[in-house]
Amino acid sequence: MGCCKCIDKLASDTIRCLAIDGIEKAKSGHPGLPLGMADVAFTLYGKVMNYDSKNPRWINRDRFVLSGGHGSMLLYSCLYLAGFDYSIEDLKSFRQWGSKCAGHPEYDPDLGVETTTGPLGQGIANAVGMAMAEKRLAALFNKPGYDIINHKVYVMCGDGDLMEGISHEACSLAGTLELDNLIMIYDDNEISIEGNTDIAFKEDVRKRFEAYGFEVTNIDGHNYEEISSAIEKAQKSAKPSLIIAKTIIGKGAPNKQGTAKAHGEPLGPDEAKAAKEGFGFDPEQCFVVPDKVKEYFDGVKAANSEKYAAWKALFDKYSSEFAEDAAKLNAMLNKEVPGDLFEQIIDATDTETPIASRASSGNALQVVSKLVPAVWGGSADLAPSNKSNIKNGSDFSAEDYSGINLHFGVRELGMSAICNGMATYGSVIPYDATFMVFSDYMKPALRVAALMKIQRISVLTHDSIFVGEDGPTHEPIEQLAAMRIVPNLTVIRPADAAEAAAAWVSALENREGPTCLALTRQNLKPVNDDPMKAKGAMKGAYVVYDPDDAEAVIIASGSEVGISIDAAKALKEMGHSVRVVSMPSMEIFEKQPEEYKKEILPCGMKKIAVEAGTTFSWYKYVGKKGLIIGIDHFGASAPYSRLAEEFGFTAANVIEKAKAFLEKPCCCKK
Repeated sequence: MGCCKCIDKLASDTIRCLAIDGIEKAKSGHPGLPLGMADVAFTLYGKVMNYDSKNPRWINRDRFVLSGGHGSMLLYSCLYLAGFDYSIEDLKSFRQWGSKCAGHPEYDPDLGVETTTGPLGQGIANAVGMAMAEKRLAALFNKPGYDIINHKVYVMCGDGDLMEGISHEACSLAGTLELDNLIMIYDDNEISIEGNTDIAFKEDVRKRFEAYGFEVTNIDGHNYEEISSAIEKAQKSAKPSLIIAKTIIGKGAPNKQGTAKAHGEPLGPDEAKAAKEGFGFDPEQCFVVPDKVKEYFDGVKAANSEKYAAWKALFDKYSSEFAEDAAKLNAMLNKEVPGDLFEQIIDATDTETPIASRASSGNALQVVSKLVPAVWGGSADLAPSNKSNIKNGSDFSAEDYSGINLHFGVRELGMSAICNGMATYGSVIPYDATFMVFSDYMKPALRVAALMKIQRISVLTHDSIFVGEDGPTHEPIEQLAAMRIVPNLTVIRPADAAEAAAAWVSALENREGPTCLALTRQNLKPVNDDPMKAKGAMKGAYVVYDPDDAEAVIIASGSEVGISIDAAKALKEMGHSVRVVSMPSMEIFEKQPEEYKKEILPCGMKKIAVEAGTTFSWYKYVGKKGLIIGIDHFGASAPYSRLAEEFGFTAANVIEKAKAFLEKPCCCKK
């Protein structure tokens, strides 16, 4: 290897060669980023960041986010050297079935992967969320002499990340909040898949980020002294930082470096061997880690373990001196939810007066905020309408990081991805809020949240055509169905105040993925004579009206449950006995035992579905020959009562359609 080679370059080139070998063996991958950013990555994992691979969930660890997730072999190579639970065999299985080393990093804090990245720009927003979570935790719990929460969030991003609009949304907010714990390192290699970035990206990035309120530093991304100096400067800055690192994509690949050819395909055997030879490695040997690099990282691991032990000793003293605060912090870390939360919400709720579910959700949130300290969130500039503010709570801001009310601004996608970062941080059950129609803006981040199976809650109000006068641009039609088809995403559309309480409890108990609450603008009458019956909503569906000898069942959600009950009562007078089932959540219902599902929706009954949304979701419950009263076209601008009449969401229309359907010969048993 050459004894004069400094450990910085040797370790960086080891990272490069491991990445090359993994990508060549997989016959797919992206070598450009790992080769170009290995010097920065080594500096972070080998010199700068505080972490302990033996205690990967240490709450006070520095976080690292690889926003350009396509460069994942860079991350896996670093994590392997740093002592996380990877073996050489894992690196050799890059991009293969069951491998720890997927094509893009997949969230697993035990393996050192802080968030799932790949859709460009989202990693930046995740990092902003992590930085916000750190700031709030520090503000809530640090005491003089006890800085138990005091760390940085590092994010590596590229040209593509900064082209994506979400980077603007997230970084604008980060600057406003003065998140001095956020350090972004920009891989400025001027190359994208289609060629030089000048074809589509000529802005002055420095001026852009200075306008946000960032500290900006330009460096040579292959100069170790400049890298370390810039990071040290960023660590001391009173602002969030952007380090613009001028790099060479595919550095060391003699025929491809500096070109788009280095970005997204293996170098090829000849080029790979030439690159490794240029680094001073044996081109015929693969997955080699020189002894000097092993020894260096053994030292890093030992030093990091000592840092963790020192922190743990400090935290133990803190826990003894500030027992109440330590208990609250642990409750946040464990995301504890009281077993009687539903009852406590009901006790504090007027369940007899008609009320919009957005308002009853807001009332439930007031109780939740007092009993579940991990809950924290806000709205995309719609809190008064979403009813998502904590009353008498202070605002989270650069002046008060302990504030409980978040203001995301009109940034729905940024908000959603920031909440993902807050959720992966480890102490927060985040919620965000907007109008349901704008869930379209949130969808990319909701999808990644579902992929990660992280717990977070979206309060989506104004859930149907009954938005009314605002018209079709603001009236959701297909959004319920669009969210329901996302794996691991739970949608709950409560029918009244008691069901709204049940919806919040279900969301807080759901540790398997994100939850969306679909809530009305208009008032809803109670659907049960006893609010405690709404506990049935926690099973996804339950019977709310059940006459003797029912021949059919109406299944409805949200605001349509009330009119379905009115229709069923009238049909009873006409000689048709019809059960009504409230189904606030298809996803929760599908998780119930088959016996329960058959009990609620008996096979021998005709099925009718009523919902003010597209009919797409309902065929699996009513069958092809069942009746669905829905809306498969856009809405209109008018008072909501007029829209109900025009589009058939009245008890009278349900009666008419159901009566005609029930009097046909039965041919649709399911």
